[in-house]
Amino acid sequence: MPHQDSDSVRVAVVTGGSGGIGRECALRLARDGFAAIVHFGSNSGQAKRVVADIRSVGGQALAVQADVADDDAMADVFDRADAEFGGVDVVVHAAARGSIARLVDLDLAMLDSLHRTNIRGTFVVDQQAARRVRTGGAIINFSSSLLGAVRPGFGVYVASKAAVEALTLILAHELRGRDVTVNTVAPGQTLTDTFVSLNSEADIERAKDAIPLGRLAQPADIANVVAFLASPDGHWINGQVIRANGGLL
Repeated sequence: MPHQDSDSVRVAVVTGGSGGIGRECALRLARDGFAAIVHFGSNSGQAKRVVADIRSVGGQALAVQADVADDDAMADVFDRADAEFGGVDVVVHAAARGSIARLVDLDLAMLDSLHRTNIRGTFVVDQQAARRVRTGGAIINFSSSLLGAVRPGFGVYVASKAAVEALTLILAHELRGRDVTVNTVAPGQTLTDTFVSLNSEADIERAKDAIPLGRLAQPADIANVVAFLASPDGHWINGQVIRANGGLL
């Protein structure tokens, strides 16, 4: 793909863009006119399909593989954005992993692995974003509305997302004077393929009943929030956690 004039296109790097909410974010931002770097960790087939979907409607996209916790690898991802499209305007950091384990039974190796992706990965991606996002841009992290719930077994995951929320506020202040916003989106339960595969129909119905709007989120519901934060209309929101959960307490 040829190099693009940096004045002609806004550019978004979407980590975890091959599936679930990340995929929908990449597709939505592409519809809004962004050139998309679709980052993936291991599923090259899905990432290539996202790119093909974007290009099929005239958009610009490129799939790039990297471990989000590897600073050299992620620097290469941003280098590709520079080389192919001329820079980066928005970073959507959706890549993460989860686990369920009560503290008494916790495998500390699993703790280290999850925190490497969810905490170190966020620091690595946000560091690159802080160095590279252009004036008027946005950095958008992902947390979880589980932080507002008391759910046994989710301690490791929730602790990692609490770190993301804390970093978001501090980074927003560290970027004072740059005209770059930093926010976190914290979805509630969302009907991704992974969520459906891990829950019975009865569990899904109970989750739906707990939401005042009477349904679970679709990935597009979350992507709409991301698109707003990435747009000029959302630029006055900064250093915030947006709990996009339909009113779930």
